[in-house]
Amino acid sequence: MRFLQEREFERLGETQTRRADVRIIAATNRNLEDAVAAGRFREDLLYRLNVVEIRIPALRERPEDILPLANRFLGFFARTAGRHDLALWRAAEEALLPYPWPGNVREMRNAIERAVILWPARVIEPSAFPDKIAQTQLGVPTLGGDFGLDAIEREHILRVLARTSTLEEAATILGIDSSTLYRKRKRYEQA
Repeated sequence: MRFLQEREFERLGETQTRRADVRIIAATNRNLEDAVAAGRFREDLLYRLNVVEIRIPALRERPEDILPLANRFLGFFARTAGRHDLALWRAAEEALLPYPWPGNVREMRNAIERAVILWPARVIEPSAFPDKIAQTQLGVPTLGGDFGLDAIEREHILRVLARTSTLEEAATILGIDSSTLYRKRKRYEQA
């Protein structure tokens, strides 16, 4: 307590008082005033630590930060893994937005790192994330869901296009002519 208040201390076994030129930074995800009231935290320690309080809202309280953070983490882990051409698919971004992020930024960091490590394609899809995140995706057609065949076809074609490098390669995978695929892609881009 003396160190926090006066910035002075004695080494163990010494009698000489020393001064320290330091700043103390403490972080918590708990309400310390409630902890003081409940007797779980020392009031005098709180007042010594709480000189300047900076509150950073949880990620769920600032949804505008979700995609910039996800792309930042993606860039970092892609460089680390030597996979510089990675990108988040639109549907993956849509899965990240409604998720409540109970583990905050740390949980997002881990989800993106997992996707970079495990996802084999260049474009990361929602299924690259843990199920609890991937299942928050709204409005994207899934097999067996309440969607028409056109919506499912569109989603499938766009996913194949995203993970292939050429239109011809995608057309081969889809089993259709490349000119047909070109027309469908143009129609989807205008919708």
